[in-house]
This record gives sequence, C-alpha cells and structure tokens, in this order.
Amino acid sequence: MENMLIAGILAYILGSIPNGLWLGKVFWHTDLREHGSKNIGATNAWRTLGKTAGTAIFLLDFAKGAVSVYAGSLLVGTPVFMIICGILAIVGHSCSLFLKFKGGKGVATGLGVMVVLMPLPALIVFLIWLAIVKITGYVSLGSMVAAACVPLLAWLLGYELPFILFGVLAAAFIIIRHHANIGRLLNGTESKIKAAKS
Repeated sequence: MENMLIAGILAYILGSIPNGLWLGKVFWHTDLREHGSKNIGATNAWRTLGKTAGTAIFLLDFAKGAVSVYAGSLLVGTPVFMIICGILAIVGHSCSLFLKFKGGKGVATGLGVMVVLMPLPALIVFLIWLAIVKITGYVSLGSMVAAACVPLLAWLLGYELPFILFGVLAAAFIIIRHHANIGRLLNGTESKIKAAKS
C-alpha cells in the first residue's frame, strides 16, 4: 500500500512539471502562456521558440509519462497500477500542481505512457499522428485522430480490458482538452505547424 501511494504521488508530481514554462523562461526568456496558443506544450514552443525548444519540451514531456509508468512497475509491478500511474501523469501534465491545476493537453506525456504500456500501438499512433500532421499541417487534428485510435489498436492487438479502458479514457481526455482546437478547425482558423526561427 505504501509503495502504491509513493508511486501514485510521484507520477502526479512528475506529470505536473511544466517543462515548457520553465525551459521557456530559463533558456529563451519567454513565458509561453503569453504567446501563440498560450499553451505550455511542445507545439506552441515549436511555433513560438523554434525547433530546438519544441523538440526539447516534447522529449521532456514524453519522459514524464514514460518514467511515471516505469516507476509504477518498479514500486508495485501490476499492469493495472502501471496504467493508474500513467493516467496520473497525464492528469498532472494537464492539471499541474505548479500551475494552479492548469496545464497542457497531455499528448506528449500520453505517448510516453503508451510507449511503456503498449509499445506497438504507441509506434502505430505516432506514425498516424506524423502522417496527418505532414499531410494537413494540423498538429491538433493529428493528436485527436491518433488518440482516438489508441483503444481500437489495443483491442485489435489483443490487449486486456484494462489497457483498452486506458485507451478510451486517455483518448477522451485528450480530445476534450482540444475542444478549442475543434472549434477553430471547424471554422477554418486553426494554425498550422510552422517553427519560429530559433
């Protein structure tokens, strides 16, 4: 029980670390909350600060999810608790302890969670995301479609029910977090991905 509590708290705190905000301020002297989409995630960093910043923030947010699930596997070891740790990391990213329970949309962190929980579906959804972004230029559209594919892939590839339910919850959470993007996509005002000059 003690290990469960430690792992759960650790996953939420790791997820809560606002990499985009802190790195933006320290290395680029920029508060991402005041620029572009005002989101602290990798996409806004890419557009606002450039490719280096966007890539660094993506990798750090990805690592939060992966490390949280791995910590759950070391401290508790059951698949269900690893899933719980992954969910807590995603929630931490989107409802950060350090940002008055505000935050990003959870895509990079969610991918990090998936890589540890379901490596093959993670690879497939990343390729789906990449293809949609390359074709359309819309990161938000790629993120939502890729997220929606997670439970379907988990089912098709024979994962057990807890993994499928994780996929449903994660997909719903990420799509809901993109509600403003959905409106902009529908009315044609959504921004396409374009890196700022570093």
